[in-house]
Amino acid sequence: MYEFKYHRPSTVRQAANLLAKNEDAKLIAGGHTLVPVMKQRLAAPPHLVDLSHVEGIDGIELKGRALVIGALAKHADVANSATVAEAIPALAELAALIGDPAVRHKGTIGGSLANNDPTADYPAAVMAMGATIVTNKRKLKPEDFFQGLFTTALEPDEIITKVSFPLPKKAAYQKFRNQASRYALVGVFVARLPSGVRVTVTGAGSDGVFRVPAFEEALQKRFSPKALDGLSVSPDGLNSDLHGSAEYRAHLIGVLAKRAVEDANSRA
Repeated sequence: MYEFKYHRPSTVRQAANLLAKNEDAKLIAGGHTLVPVMKQRLAAPPHLVDLSHVEGIDGIELKGRALVIGALAKHADVANSATVAEAIPALAELAALIGDPAVRHKGTIGGSLANNDPTADYPAAVMAMGATIVTNKRKLKPEDFFQGLFTTALEPDEIITKVSFPLPKKAAYQKFRNQASRYALVGVFVARLPSGVRVTVTGAGSDGVFRVPAFEEALQKRFSPKALDGLSVSPDGLNSDLHGSAEYRAHLIGVLAKRAVEDANSRA
C-alpha cells in the first residue's frame, strides 16, 4: 500500500466534511473492495474516511409499509434479522448468499450499493422493489442511482445513510454463483408489487443491473413460471468470459426467473 491519512468520524456530517475538504478521499466501511485494490496498488487514495464508528446508520426497522435498512447494516445483520425475514424474506435470503461468513460479517449494504459491482446481489433487490436510496443530501430511485459499471449518481461528498424498501406482495431471488468468489454469475430477483411486477438481473449485464420488460409484462398478466414459456433474453450486451458465455448467461436468466416466480408463489 501507499501512504495515506486515516480519518475516523463519528457522524455523517463529519464524514461528509472530510470528503469535501480532502481531494480524492475515499470512504471505507467493510473494506472488502477498497482494501484489496489498495494492496495491489491499483488504488492509492491519500485519505481514508472510516464510517465504521458513525452511529445511527446501521439499524433495521419496519416503518409503515417500508423496510428501512441503515447503510452500515452488515450482510449478516440483514440475513439474520427477524424483521427482514418477516417483512421481505427474499431479502434476508439474498443477504445470506453473499460471499462467505467473513464477508457477511464485515461487508455493508451501503458499501455494496456505492461500489455498484456488476456482479453484486443488492442492486438486483433494490431495483426490483423500487427501493429508495437515501443519502445525506437527497433521495434517489434505482434508475437514477445506478449509472453503469461501478458508477453511481453519488457526488464526491455524498454518503448513503439508509435504503427504504417498499414491501412487495411476493418476491424471490435466485442466484447461480461463481463457486470460487460466490459472486453472481447470474442473479434474478422477481418482485410483485402493488404497482406491478419487476424482474431484475445482476451478474450478466456488461453495464450492471438491468430489468427485463418482456418478462415483467408476461408476469403482470399471469404470475406463474409458465407465463415465461417461449420468452428469452438476447445475449447481446451480456458478459462473456471464462466462467460462461453470453448465450449461457442469457439461458440462465430464463431458468432462474422461472425458479424465482415459483419460489415467490410458494410463500403465499
